[in-house]
Amino acid sequence: MSHAYAIHRVAGRRAVLKGVSGLAGLTALQACAPSVQITRTAPPVPPPPAPRRGEGPPMLVPMRISRDQLIDIKCCIRPLRAAGPNLATEQVGDALVIHNYGHGGSGWSLSWGSAEIAVGKALSTLPSEIAVVGCGIIGLTTAVVAQRAGLKVTIYAREMIQRTRSFRASGSYTPGSRIALAEPAGPQFAEQWEMMARLSWKAFRTCLGLPGKPVEFGDSYALSDKPLEKRKWPADPAITGSWATTGLPQQNSEFAHLDERIKDIVPQPVDLSAEENPFALPYAQRTSQMHFNFPSYAQMLLSEFFGRGGQFVMRDFHGPAELGRLPQKVVIHCTGYAARDLWQDKTIIPVRGQTGWLVPQTEANYSVRYKNVSLLSKADGVVIMNNNPDLGDMLGVGNAMELANLADIEAGLAIIAPALAPRQA
Repeated sequence: MSHAYAIHRVAGRRAVLKGVSGLAGLTALQACAPSVQITRTAPPVPPPPAPRRGEGPPMLVPMRISRDQLIDIKCCIRPLRAAGPNLATEQVGDALVIHNYGHGGSGWSLSWGSAEIAVGKALSTLPSEIAVVGCGIIGLTTAVVAQRAGLKVTIYAREMIQRTRSFRASGSYTPGSRIALAEPAGPQFAEQWEMMARLSWKAFRTCLGLPGKPVEFGDSYALSDKPLEKRKWPADPAITGSWATTGLPQQNSEFAHLDERIKDIVPQPVDLSAEENPFALPYAQRTSQMHFNFPSYAQMLLSEFFGRGGQFVMRDFHGPAELGRLPQKVVIHCTGYAARDLWQDKTIIPVRGQTGWLVPQTEANYSVRYKNVSLLSKADGVVIMNNNPDLGDMLGVGNAMELANLADIEAGLAIIAPALAPRQA
């Protein structure tokens, strides 16, 4: 769409609205005073039709990505569990404990699906009330799902969701991100993962269009100086170690890559022609990406939780036996990475992640990926991540450091700046 056309379309709409309102006013006046003469004007000329696919690039609002726009840096630890999320049950004292932790980089994305599984196991004992331990995105979502099933719920946690690691994520739908290692997870895990991903996708769609926009879609562009190809990770025979021998994965081929199983519901990237590409770089792909706006999403869940009579008890736990002494005799355990120490689950592997946050620019509702840097514009800020694509899923594996690295974010801003340069006419 050209700039001239955009202006012409706005002018045309204003003319239409002016004509309609003018006629309505004159008609009302005529009813009150029949002697008034009405002069009818010719209808406005309709605007030209909107451009069709292939007729030109979209007009994108440029993002401001200078250093002065940086307002925060967040670090978090993704709880990659080798066999995938723990959804097992065990008896602790006289309490049934149902686990729901270890979702890697997919906690937000799988939250509703894994909650349905955990709550379903809780309902099998016919309780009237349960406890949920942990108030990250997994714990809070689980509590709400339990309430919707008719249960009275008390959350026990040392902090609300806004102070958890969940609030330090990037916030896009990535259900297959570091979710498990293929060998320890086993072939049966793929079906369970797919069920969780599909249930969550349907739940997120019910949040679209709500006040505060807790869930949104935006265009996502992958840019490159050379033709874009999907990255593959074949096993490297020169690497002889593995998770089984070292306790850490040693190459990308060890990870479970499952996204192909849900490509029928998740938008897939399409190559843009030169005339459709709004960027200066020669190669671009576009897709539609779902993302979450943390403050409004958390408020949505907390409002429902407390509105349904939920109780929150601020408490820290130091061992499994303490869960068995809670007054509720069905407990869903959702402590994420903290389960590594609380439950002594050493199959949880820390995966460091860091995000920089620029001032919100809601008028620029799209995301961009170029080289090793990505920008995601959301209502709660523009998220910048500086990753190394050559490392793939191995990036940050085994690193439990949660201190910010400003230089890394500044380098990312410098790398992606050329990708956002205006396209020459």
